[in-house]
Amino acid sequence: MAKLEEELKQTGAAQVTTFESGNEMAATAAAQINYHMMGYFPITPSTEVAQYLDQMKTRGQHNIKLVAADGEHGSAGICYGAAAAGARVVNATSSQGFLYMLEQLPVQSGTRFPMVMNLVTRAVSGPLDIRGDHSDLYYGLNTGWVILTASTPQAVYDMNIMALKIAEHSDVRLPVMVAYDGFYTSHQKRKVQYFADAETVRDFVGPNPNLNYPNITDFDRPVTVGAHMNGDDLTNNHVQLSEALKLSEGVYEQVAAEYAALSGREYPILDLYHMEDAEVAVFLLNSAAESAKDVADQLRTRGIKAGVIRPNIIRPFPAAQLREALRHVKALLVGERADSYGSDGGNLTHEIKAALQEDPLNQTIVLSRIFGLGGKDFYAEDAEAFFQLAIQAAEAGRAEKPFDYYGINPGSPDKVMPQVMQPPRGNAYRTGLIQVTPDEATGKLKVKVPPLRSLTTKPRRLTPGHGACPGCGALSALELFFKGIEGDIVVLFQTGCVYVVTTGYPYTSHKQPMIHNLFQNGAATLSGALEAYMEMKRRNEIEMSDDPTFIMISGDGGMDIGMGSAIGAALRNHKLIMLEYDNEGYMNTGSQQSYSTPMGHMTSTSGVGKMQKGKQGHHKDTVQIMAACNIPYAFTAAESHPQDMLRKAAKAQWYANNVGTAYGKILCACPLNWKSEDRLGTSIVGAAVESCFFPLYEIEQGSTTITYNPEDKGKRIPAAEWLKLMGKTKHLLKEEATMATFEQEIERRWTILKKKHEISEL
Repeated sequence: MAKLEEELKQTGAAQVTTFESGNEMAATAAAQINYHMMGYFPITPSTEVAQYLDQMKTRGQHNIKLVAADGEHGSAGICYGAAAAGARVVNATSSQGFLYMLEQLPVQSGTRFPMVMNLVTRAVSGPLDIRGDHSDLYYGLNTGWVILTASTPQAVYDMNIMALKIAEHSDVRLPVMVAYDGFYTSHQKRKVQYFADAETVRDFVGPNPNLNYPNITDFDRPVTVGAHMNGDDLTNNHVQLSEALKLSEGVYEQVAAEYAALSGREYPILDLYHMEDAEVAVFLLNSAAESAKDVADQLRTRGIKAGVIRPNIIRPFPAAQLREALRHVKALLVGERADSYGSDGGNLTHEIKAALQEDPLNQTIVLSRIFGLGGKDFYAEDAEAFFQLAIQAAEAGRAEKPFDYYGINPGSPDKVMPQVMQPPRGNAYRTGLIQVTPDEATGKLKVKVPPLRSLTTKPRRLTPGHGACPGCGALSALELFFKGIEGDIVVLFQTGCVYVVTTGYPYTSHKQPMIHNLFQNGAATLSGALEAYMEMKRRNEIEMSDDPTFIMISGDGGMDIGMGSAIGAALRNHKLIMLEYDNEGYMNTGSQQSYSTPMGHMTSTSGVGKMQKGKQGHHKDTVQIMAACNIPYAFTAAESHPQDMLRKAAKAQWYANNVGTAYGKILCACPLNWKSEDRLGTSIVGAAVESCFFPLYEIEQGSTTITYNPEDKGKRIPAAEWLKLMGKTKHLLKEEATMATFEQEIERRWTILKKKHEISEL
């Protein structure tokens, strides 16, 4: 912002002063605009935007239709479809999620449908880092979207309001991105003002103009959207997009002026701080620039003419304004939180240099430094170091080192961490106590497993040194499953709680080879590793007495965004195990609803209030979906029934090693987000089994067998007995209609399962 917060004066429109975060302000702006649609998928640190909107909806503060997608690619498609229908649309994402939806973004700009998306910037994997830099933002520079950059929570609110008006302007008709720093701006609370009356915001953005333009819900003027084009037509299309982006700069200035008159807050194209006579300057995006302003003040007390440039818009790129601002600057340091690898500078460095080439009188020396990756903090002393580099270049008349990384900590051989234990392998994991033999008469497997206590000497696959929450059921359930697996394993963990808590660099809790890949690609990655291993073995390039078992571990909703990859691997019938730990939500990002969340259950995006009562719709039956791919073995298991799990683990390994894909689903307690006592995890899971909500069964060679029937044991309990054990479901006991629907679905699935058990042809 061009003004300090203390200098801002309220205008005629009443405003409320409070302390809020950037994510809260993005949600506040969206609620006041009252968009038609938000297709979303949880990813840190943008997830809170959807969470806050869900909370507001439970209180009746807006009517936005919030659609939980199967992944960010799906959420982008939902938003595009809604925009093409003429609706007003908002979204929020970060990092890998932004990249996952990337192919959709040029489609939206190329067909000229407006919307607003909050990009809460975060480091792009790999390796995975969930904190903030701009490596995701830079992928968006060539998408054809207008890009605004917000440095404070106040700017996030204001720019979200301005963004819609810019997007829908008749000269623009393009989607707009509002980018702000993950965890800095998104989560830190700052003094903010917002309009007391939502009508003030709605009057400013005006009525929805989108239905006046071609859209797919206008049957009087039917339009074909996205028709195939040849080169000549595509060139014409892109010229129009390019011209619209150029025009958006003037529209931005117009809208910013109108907004300043309404709010008292100004957002020029460039926020120029002490640049009127600056001889040295730094160029920084978003929150880092605010730290540099204080340093510029200090340098000026020492007689150094220092200034700061922070853009409020980077698409279109403000080349003309930069040429003017840098006309008398001797040296400029461009600090960037992302690299354009191999080009000796980040993207904006090169764009600044290109802009200055158009000014033959400009002699500014430009230095580039990559800094702050993965959320590495940027302090006043770092800003001063940037200024000192610019001062040195100005004094020398040249840049000694035009490009470099800042804040590098080189490794040292004498600090190599020693291996603290000899990793067990092979025979250490082979007890000989588990016997699996095919039964020629039935075509199924006979499995003999010893009592669990006989396997206690078998080494754990994970060391105790992990960061899981107290009472986490996933870690203990996986260890139990691994007890039934003999010999070596290669394990892939998709992103999720278990991956995060066991692999904090430079440490690992994994005793055997482990690889991570993202939610949407785990099964494909492991199938590639498996087939490569088998081919190298066939060529005698690898010598192994016994083949390892390849196992993929998914959870935390991974079978939503990763469903396509899993089905692809199953249809190819690779010889591997896919194992899902089901904790009924996206727990690794803060307990958002997933497709495995049961009906009526409360999550951070299926709140309970006067306007809604938990998740709508029933949970996905993943095992049945995977079994429909005709894999040889699929099953459910629970830690409450250990012998049953051990038998199924042994079967899964046999099928994976000899026939093809095995798929298993394990119900795992999550005390933190189930709002239950740590010590009750196994009991709660057991109650889910006894209520027939989570039946234990297997589908072997297409034939279904219930492996534990609580009705036969006289142990079946009402669903209410299970639900009352968790804080996330206690409200259901008072919701008679929802409870009845939920119980009917449990009974329907259980009845079908019993019929399949009785009639093998089903």
